Amino acid sequence: MFKHQPCNCCALEATNHNSDKMETVMEDEEYTYRDVFLPTLIPRIPAPGLERGTVERRRGRDIVIAIDHGPNSKHAFDWALIHLVRLADTLYLVHAVSSVRSEIVYEASQALMEKLSVEAFQIAMVRTMARIVSGDAGKVICKEAERVKPAAVVMGTRGRSLIQSVFQGSVSDYCVHNCKSAPVIIVPGKEAGDGSLTWN
Repeated sequence: MFKHQPCNCCALEATNHNSDKMETVMEDEEYTYRDVFLPTLIPRIPAPGLERGTVERRRGRDIVIAIDHGPNSKHAFDWALIHLVRLADTLYLVHAVSSVRSEIVYEASQALMEKLSVEAFQIAMVRTMARIVSGDAGKVICKEAERVKPAAVVMGTRGRSLIQSVFQGSVSDYCVHNCKSAPVIIVPGKEAGDGSLTWN
């Protein structure tokens, strides 16, 4: 159960879903996926607050964020909340894993995504959808972007050396060159600073 200090502008309600309600594994031509159930987050905002801003702001946008358990992924997520996400947006968290059929993998991904979804609500008051996918990481992220048609795809770097990137390729490079459904924002690691960005 998540603890949240009540405030005047919002309230958090978390409802945990039982394991018997887990989404079944779905097969696709290129990858296998499994939706992750998250706590139900219900914002309670005074009516005047919903009226401020542009029509686009009230309508909201969809934003895909590729995540993993690494620090660079968390840094990219934090950057998106601070610099990109705004009220009424919806985040789509995508985690590429070795197997979506493993309950251990699912539970680890669910714990990570639950933590990030609560953080997204508390900081930006946005709702979050989550999915784990198995397959080539770059390809499945692009596939999810094609499905969602987001305003942007946000991802961090894997922190690999230049030689590793040249000979093995990188997920971020693949997405920059092959994701046609949305602009791709590559957020460098903290050691590179916050000012450098790559847009597709």
